[in-house]
Amino acid sequence: MDINHQTLVAISKSYGLFYMMIVFIGVTIYAYWPSNKNKFDKAGESILEDEDNHV
Repeated sequence: MDINHQTLVAISKSYGLFYMMIVFIGVTIYAYWPSNKNKFDKAGESILEDEDNHV
């Protein structure tokens, strides 16, 4: 079996694509998981509370 540069590039692009798709799906699921809603809401409101204290 002769593996040349073009074959290695095609394999690495395919695995890279699948890897990034899995990472994207994982991050999306984590962000929209119902138990994380309170944590993200609190983090979003904490930024606004800091601004209100300085005015």
